[in-house]
Amino acid sequence: MVKKILLPLLLISLIIILVILSKYVYDNYTDRTNFKNEIMSISENNKEKIFTIDKIVYFSSCHADTSIGGNSSFIINDMYQYTDIAIFINNNAEEYDIENTLKNVSIRNIQFKVLPTIGTPNLYYKNINSFATPQYLEENLINDNLNFEISSEDEINLDSPILYNNCANPITISYVNKNLKSNYAISDTSNLVTYDGSLLKKSNIILNALQCSFSLDIYITNNANEEFKCNLILNIPLENEQTSIYDGNLNIKDTTNYRFYRYK
Repeated sequence: MVKKILLPLLLISLIIILVILSKYVYDNYTDRTNFKNEIMSISENNKEKIFTIDKIVYFSSCHADTSIGGNSSFIINDMYQYTDIAIFINNNAEEYDIENTLKNVSIRNIQFKVLPTIGTPNLYYKNINSFATPQYLEENLINDNLNFEISSEDEINLDSPILYNNCANPITISYVNKNLKSNYAISDTSNLVTYDGSLLKKSNIILNALQCSFSLDIYITNNANEEFKCNLILNIPLENEQTSIYDGNLNIKDTTNYRFYRYK
């Protein structure tokens, strides 16, 4: 009698277990298939490198307003360290069409990852014609984002943010860390004082105090109305294996491998 009761119960239990296992295997297979299809879709959308960033150029130096104080001392006022940055967008094309030409470009989501322990850092749009000079304009301060005008004209005025639609000119911005020193006297004037990174050394500013890194997103819409995004992490260069900003200026040409991913 007991066996007759236990046997159906055992069969029912086995059936329930098999149903549960079958559902688990099915769900797991479905999740894996959906994930694979999603990856394949992303890969298909980005199988061609339309826009990339293969090179970023940095120029780091220092500048200050100065005056002559008592006893012929050299007074440093409003010292700032600056790094000009040129970001080269490559459209990887010899002939231009609606896919590889620019319609809209913007910089968004600027976030400082590491802040210097002294000074006040900001980002500015910079005219490429004044690249590697201490010039910057307060009206070109970048707050939350920077939108570029796109042009196909042969000659354009680069005083405002503007890019050729065929990616002929780079994105140029300037990192400026102000208020490093004010009313600071350099009594040793036996050596020539130059307006460059050597001012940092003369003013006893250590490079570790100037370290900074930040991230930003570059958004592109091409003339086919496809939308692309690339995230950059930029570290302000102050030294390399051969030299440092203390020696005057630091010029870095960084070969990169950034790629824009189409998301729409």
